[in-house]
Amino acid sequence: MKSLYTKFVVITIGIMLLSGVLAFVASNTYYQQKLKPANDQKNTKIALEMAAFVEEHPDINLNEYLKNLSSIGYQIYLAEKTGKETYFGAKFRNTTLHSSTKDSVLNGEVYHGILHFPKQTFVTGFFANELSNSIGVPLTHRGENYALFIRPDIKLLFNEMHVLFGWLFGLMIVLSILMVIISAKYLVKPISKLTIATKSLSQGSYSVELDTKRSDELGVLSQSFKQMARKLEQSDEMRKEFISNISHDIQSPLSNIKGYTNLLEKEELSSNNRMQYVTVINGEISRLSNLTKQLLLLASLDRNEDILQKKTFNLSQHIKELIRNYQWLINEKGIMLSYSLPDTEFFGDPSLLNAVWDNLLTNAIKYNNPDGSIEIAVDARENSIFITFKDTGIGMNEKEVERIFDRFYRADVARSRTVDGTGLGLSIVATIVKLHGGHTDVKSRENEGTSVVVELPRD
Repeated sequence: MKSLYTKFVVITIGIMLLSGVLAFVASNTYYQQKLKPANDQKNTKIALEMAAFVEEHPDINLNEYLKNLSSIGYQIYLAEKTGKETYFGAKFRNTTLHSSTKDSVLNGEVYHGILHFPKQTFVTGFFANELSNSIGVPLTHRGENYALFIRPDIKLLFNEMHVLFGWLFGLMIVLSILMVIISAKYLVKPISKLTIATKSLSQGSYSVELDTKRSDELGVLSQSFKQMARKLEQSDEMRKEFISNISHDIQSPLSNIKGYTNLLEKEELSSNNRMQYVTVINGEISRLSNLTKQLLLLASLDRNEDILQKKTFNLSQHIKELIRNYQWLINEKGIMLSYSLPDTEFFGDPSLLNAVWDNLLTNAIKYNNPDGSIEIAVDARENSIFITFKDTGIGMNEKEVERIFDRFYRADVARSRTVDGTGLGLSIVATIVKLHGGHTDVKSRENEGTSVVVELPRD
């Protein structure tokens, strides 16, 4: 995965290199089109002025004059018709010059070697210390014809190059700024989209479009953001469903209580009916009380993990005591119960874990078939303890199993309409087991039964 850091470094280095190349090309173009002709013209003028000065002063010592000129920053080559050659100043790296060139200058023509020097890179073209890269002018002294070739010394050229270097660095800075602006827009664009998506999310709109195909940190962030948006949407739906369910579960017993209370106000009501109505009212009150207790327990579990009061206790003995409490109900429904509960010590909160076993056992009883069976087993292994509650009840399909731990969710109300419940039991189970660092696994098949396995880690 290419990280954003790596991408930023690569882009920055690329900008520097590309801006340097583009500035180099632009500066070379400027040199070839503007600076090179101007330099040729300037040096041609200087060479002609030198020749004119010599011709106007026939008494001057030509060699001394040219020697003095070379000392102020010029390389000079003097050719005579006799073939004699004289050099003044710094040496030329390459003194090759075609004889026809010398002859044309001796015959009165001007040689523009700087202008017509081969178009290579500006460093080579400008600093090429070659005799062919010079200006040649005819010179007459004391009746003798000469060919005078001059070019600025490299030291002098360095002073003249400040304009070109100024262009070069100026272009590099301008191009770098432009490219950084463009690249920054490319890098910041997904962050801007994330900002818009965040605002949209804060307003309750969970449909966000983000680029999740990137392979850098922003791609990972976008993917995580979309997952968060989906989870928030699910949480919002669960919240609405929670409010709807709890409103229904509270309103229903309250309506029954109100209805039967109104019936109790009738004077002609028989004592048997009165007792029956009171029993119904007490049942509804117990139902509301159970609901509020479970809600308070869930709120406590959600709000504070320090609610755990751990101690070492016998887990199997704990479950056996619970079985004894429900033995009458098990016998009443004709359920066959078998268990394998070897003595097992566990460090946890016995009170909260009792709520887990209570919920699992009551579910196994409530949703079981008449003359069905329940199996309870404790399997202590090296790192974990597995507690299994298995029944032969009505079971559930895959979709119901996926939502079984959602608060207020009840699997297929039509099949279990005669069974009372709040839909909070398994949510409490999962929360308590999670607080103990464990995991709850449910396997079920319709009309065959359900198996719930609680895995608790051994500290």
